[in-house]
Amino acid sequence: MLKIALLHFCFEDYTIELANSLVKYVDLTVIHPEKVAAVCGDTLDPSIRTVSFPKPKIRDPRNLGSMAAMMGIIQDVQPDVLHVQETNDPWYDLTLLLNKMPPLVTTIHDVFRHPGDRQSVFASEYTKRIAFYRSQQLIVHTQSLKDALTTQFQVPQERVNVLPHGELGSLYQRRTGKSTLARDPYTLLFFGRIWPYKGLKYLLEAMPLIAAKIPEVKLIIAGRGENIEQYFPTGYDGNRIYLLNDFIPLEQVAKLFQRSTISVLPYIEASQSGVAALSYGMGTPVVASDIGGLSEIVRHQKDGFLVPPGDVPALADAIIALLSDRNLQHQMQAAARERCQQDLNWSNIAEKTLDTYHRAINM
Repeated sequence: MLKIALLHFCFEDYTIELANSLVKYVDLTVIHPEKVAAVCGDTLDPSIRTVSFPKPKIRDPRNLGSMAAMMGIIQDVQPDVLHVQETNDPWYDLTLLLNKMPPLVTTIHDVFRHPGDRQSVFASEYTKRIAFYRSQQLIVHTQSLKDALTTQFQVPQERVNVLPHGELGSLYQRRTGKSTLARDPYTLLFFGRIWPYKGLKYLLEAMPLIAAKIPEVKLIIAGRGENIEQYFPTGYDGNRIYLLNDFIPLEQVAKLFQRSTISVLPYIEASQSGVAALSYGMGTPVVASDIGGLSEIVRHQKDGFLVPPGDVPALADAIIALLSDRNLQHQMQAAARERCQQDLNWSNIAEKTLDTYHRAINM
């Protein structure tokens, strides 16, 4: 049985579900900072060994000691493969550059920084490229990300594996219990970080068009990001728009998706989408922009609709079509759940990840 060390600094939801399935196939140790360990809590399978290390804020010079502690853990584990979730942490990237590592697999969730994302760490867009070249194998979630790595960074095709982002509904249901809420008719959900690339402005522009055909429509906006007031210079109708401009507690996330009829992703740029993975895991159909990774994730007219990015009338028409047809809603809900037993199923993803480990060892 392969001995695997799974190192992550972020992308906790993804790592938890991957680890819980991987442990059926490998001898697994999860390594993470202490604060991340606290977030994972009791959601990791108890048979997984976990080791944590202190990790200061990014500008703190004590990160030198933190990286030394991390390397000590890796050397103690002596894994056959070290699998790292993209970190966006320059301290790790420099550690990777300067140290001998076991055969390395890195999951790259985003090749480039999202437009308008001011939370990214300074210089990380450049230092994380070290992982592109130091890793024996890379994992990405969409073909468009593979194309970016192979064409713009000249990473050989045989070193880049496309594995979908698994569904996240099961994780959030475990966190909140198995109780389910009835869906609120005519309710839309915009969930996640509120940055320009998420295209919230286009959804808000579409709302009057939707309301003209479906007066009962409501929109939940849930998430943190930039100054939300700029989207509502003259205020908003609190009977139609419910604004939760804050961090959404984990126990509330599942309820938001359960009660919503449609999850709307009107993005103007997309690499992959954890929001889409969560939507499908909750059986919630998606209306999304036909762009980047979303074009591969959403199966048009099967488990959602794809519309041209920034096309407000097309976005409104797709939402109206789905809200107006209860049978179509049920068909797409069933198709979303079926996806969770197929390409978005974590056991299937774990098996493909295991194949990637073998390729890394054999290089």
